[in-house]
Amino acid sequence: MIAHLHGKPVLTGDRWVVIEIGGIGYQVQVTQPALQLLAHKKEPVKLFTFMAVREDAITLYGFMHQSELEMFRILIGVSGIGPQSAMNVLSQIGIEDFVMAILNEDEKALTRISGIGSKSAKRLILELRDKMKKVSETMMDGDVCRASPVVHDAVSALVSLGFLEKESRDAVNAAVFVLKNPSVQDLIKAALVTMKER
Repeated sequence: MIAHLHGKPVLTGDRWVVIEIGGIGYQVQVTQPALQLLAHKKEPVKLFTFMAVREDAITLYGFMHQSELEMFRILIGVSGIGPQSAMNVLSQIGIEDFVMAILNEDEKALTRISGIGSKSAKRLILELRDKMKKVSETMMDGDVCRASPVVHDAVSALVSLGFLEKESRDAVNAAVFVLKNPSVQDLIKAALVTMKER
């Protein structure tokens, strides 16, 4: 199994890139956003990979981030979703947006992805709801929230206003997913709205 590749992108095509390592070119299927990024890269890159072996083909799927690879693995575990459909999903919707669409049972957001009809959207929600809860918890407990001083300051401010730490952290973490590059004030406002609704 090839777990990752580190080399220079030398050629790109329709949803694929050739990564050259030691004189050998590896053709890797990538998402549309990754392709746009790699098409202009001249220096070596690292791609996390998944190798799919079938009777008639061996295909490498590559991802810029480990989290995308993990989501790809989750998606291909859903009945009726193959590697190409999974790549299609990851090309058209961000991981955070996808997680929120599943958790909010937002069929409309899912059916906006080409190739995902109402039936597929229902199946994704049904089969992935529990997994996405775990993914969202991992994301919330992960780098964004632990490392961000903005998140830390927002939680501290809410605690100083008399709210419980866990309640404050949960509300701030939920706000992180909704807001893009939020300030401390943005997070506090959004968290207060969330706690009011509970």
